[in-house]
Parts: sequence; structure tokens; C-alpha cells
Amino acid sequence: MNICKIYYSVHGNCVEADKCQYLHSWFKGHGVFKLAELNGHIKAISGIVFPSGSEKLYTASRDGYIRVWDCHTGQCDGVVNLGGEIGSLISAGPWVFAGIKDVVKAWNIESCANLSLDGPVGQIYAMVVDHDMLFAGAENGTIYAWKANKETNAFELATTLGGHNCAVVSLTVGVGRLYSGSMDNTIRVWDLNTLQCIHTLKEHASVVRSLVCWGPYLISCSLDQTIKVWFATEAGNLEVTYTHNEEHGVLALFSMFDSEGKPILLCSCNDNSVRLYELPSFTERAMIFAKEQVRAIQIGPGGLFFIGDGTGQVDVWKWQAEPTSLAS
Repeated sequence: MNICKIYYSVHGNCVEADKCQYLHSWFKGHGVFKLAELNGHIKAISGIVFPSGSEKLYTASRDGYIRVWDCHTGQCDGVVNLGGEIGSLISAGPWVFAGIKDVVKAWNIESCANLSLDGPVGQIYAMVVDHDMLFAGAENGTIYAWKANKETNAFELATTLGGHNCAVVSLTVGVGRLYSGSMDNTIRVWDLNTLQCIHTLKEHASVVRSLVCWGPYLISCSLDQTIKVWFATEAGNLEVTYTHNEEHGVLALFSMFDSEGKPILLCSCNDNSVRLYELPSFTERAMIFAKEQVRAIQIGPGGLFFIGDGTGQVDVWKWQAEPTSLAS
């Protein structure tokens, strides 16, 4: 179901009223409501982070800017111009990392240290941190790994992981493994102790856009209109235990808990919607609609979560304790 464009262009005065075939809401289902909209970016949101212990939200966009938002007022407190399209944004401890073409920018929000991690070739589409190691997936199909040097408060390029034939666009870690998804339609599994590739998974038929570790499971999504749930066999191989089919290609996944502690999978599709599924049943709890495609999702404290779309808008949503049907 699509949003009624006339309804929103004239602030709620659709001439069709109740007879309109389109939805007059940005949401359907129960359990969540929209708190606020953060506006300022002029291109698609490529990353959202809420550093641990911070009261600031950081958003990155393809417009080349990082915006810093005060979580109490919802106002933008600062703007950082990185001078190029930002492909990804993550945080780990006091560090915030932004991936742009040929470099990862890093700064420490406590010490104000500002670093440039050189070495990558092409845009940085995905990053993840495991212990003291930063991994970055690049446009040339290589994963770059930097080791934190606590004495110098810097990061040193430790190694590169090669094997993908196209850009690495998704990364996640779980139980001693690094998982990488690529535009070559494969997922590679890396042993974090040896940094060697131990499996190559080829069950997807298109780009592996996003990866999530959920307990002993790996969940992957692709533009092939599927979400796959993987589980390790006794022999150590990963096999698909369930395939969830979507009508549209799937762009991003994010896992969180609802107000009652139930696991929820947020699934962004290329029809401008975000579907909220209960795990492990994949029962649809709700559906959120955006103005354009959503490729950035992040959780915050107190049941908050943030969704960034292709227009540059970031919406702030919140789980509510008593599930009711709401139209925000």
C-alpha cells in the first residue's frame, strides 16, 4: 500500500477522504509511534549512530555532512563537512568512524582526537568493530583492518582481506566470526582469530545488502527479494534454515527488542517501507512508510529508534508499552 501524495502535499486535505485508495498515515500496525523529524541533510542518509554514554546523535549523508543532534532538544548542535559522499558511519566506545572515498575518518568524542585512516581504494560502504580491530568494506571488494594502538591513541593498518569480486557493502561480527556481504552476491565468513576466509555462501541471487547476527543465527537480506536465516551445523557449515520472501528487494536489516522485550527485526525494502517482524516467527507487527528508500536504521535508549531516508530526513520512533493502533 502506498502513501497518498495528495494528502501530504496539502497537509491532510485529500479530496477523496475515506474513499481514497491510498494510506493517509506514515504507519500501520501497533506498538510504535513517531516522536519527531530531524531535517537538515539534503541527500540520502547513509549512517546513524548514538555513541554509548553520549547525549548526541550523529547522522551522516551522501551530501558529505555529518550532523550532531542534541537528544534533549532535537536541535542540530554542529555540522562537519567531510568534503565527499559519506558511505557509512559507525561508533565504538568514544570513537566515531565515517567512511568516504579512499579513507576512513575517525574522531574521539572524549579526547577530540581527529584521524585519517588511509589505505582503502574506493568508497567505504560498511564498517564494523570487533574488540580493538576496525574492519571496513570497500568498493574494490577488499576488507581493510586497522588495529587500535592504545599507547598512541591511533589506528594502524594491520591487514587486508581479499576474495570478493565486487564491492563489500555489509559487515557484521558474531561469535568469533566476521561476515561480509558483497555486490558479487556472496557472503564470506572469516575466522576472527586467523582472519582467514572459512566459508563462502552463495545462496543469494543478488547483492547482499545487510547482515545481522541474532543469537546463534546469521540473518541476511538481498535485492533478490529474500531474507535468509542461517544456522551452523555440527560440521561447522552454515546452512539456510528459513527463507522469508519479500515482494520487493530488501535494503537493510536491524534487530532490536520491543517494549516487552520481544525480539524484532526491522526490514527496509525498496518500496520505501520498513517492516517490523517478530522473531523467530516473522509475524508482521507493523509497517512504517518513508518518503524515499531507507538505508540507515539505529536504536537508542528507552525504546527509541531512528530511520533515515533518501530525502535526508531522519525520523525518531519509539516503542510504547501498551500496543495500540496509531496514525502518526
